[in-house]
Amino acid sequence: MNDLKPFAVFAETVSAGSMSGAARRLGMSPSAVSQTISALEKQTGVALLHRSTRKLSLTEAGERCYPHCLQLLAAANAAKDSLAQARDAPVGELRISAPLGFAPYIAPALAPTLADWPNLTLSLIVDDAMIDLVAARIDIALRVGQLADSEWITRKLCDFETVLCAAPAYLERHGIPLTKNDLDAHQWIAVSPSLADTALQPGTAPPGTIRLNRQTQTPELHLSARITCTNQVTARQMCEQGAGMAQLVYTDVLPSLESGTLVRVLPDWRSAPVPVMMVLSPQTGRPAKVRIATEALARHFASLRSCPPDPDGVLRHSRRG
Repeated sequence: MNDLKPFAVFAETVSAGSMSGAARRLGMSPSAVSQTISALEKQTGVALLHRSTRKLSLTEAGERCYPHCLQLLAAANAAKDSLAQARDAPVGELRISAPLGFAPYIAPALAPTLADWPNLTLSLIVDDAMIDLVAARIDIALRVGQLADSEWITRKLCDFETVLCAAPAYLERHGIPLTKNDLDAHQWIAVSPSLADTALQPGTAPPGTIRLNRQTQTPELHLSARITCTNQVTARQMCEQGAGMAQLVYTDVLPSLESGTLVRVLPDWRSAPVPVMMVLSPQTGRPAKVRIATEALARHFASLRSCPPDPDGVLRHSRRG
């Protein structure tokens, strides 16, 4: 790149009409400008300028070279402008990776941003599998649960808590469980991403196992499921159809609870909250599209009703990072 600088200095000198004018534009001294052009002439073996006490004029070789140097300057300025635009305004493609079922959160979070910035496009990669973020050129990844250590930057958005749910039709057929002793007699729907794995990692529960604990020091309760799904959306749909009871994310099922499609049972039994994380590449100078999107996602997740009311009906505030 240093080999290109003398040509830029030459073009600025011709454009400014003097070496002192070019020096002011370039932040150099007039002698440095003169030495740079002299070195270029010596390197190429061709004179570019006729020098006199009053003015500069182009040689024939300089006239032929000058248009190419102007193109070089124009390309450099265009590159500089594109970087400034990426820094200051959300433009280009924004690539986000998220688990299945996250559309209800991403759509309302980013729709206003897309409306405000018409030169911004969104590519949303929705998959419960842990894709290669680098290979997929991901700008922002949303993940649920604790993450393995990596160089990527993580930011906690909120905690997702779960509730035990069942459809009214299911409870009419099988009865409402009132104590933990009633739970074994019910049909259960479980969510287990590991269902697709050929080998289970040591120390993990087998697919189809539901782990519940109470707010007190009661030992954790393990239940076997009749139906096992690899994502929350399918489990909620099965539950709404009366196929069994399920432990579901409260934020996901809130509309169903409010409409009466699902009913919450045993409110003092639930599992530990699961963190929702935003994952960002460790790059410096993050472009505006990423800064704007992360702020929008953080605001939206902060506004979610992610914590169910206590059994006495008291609504708790969401836990956020």
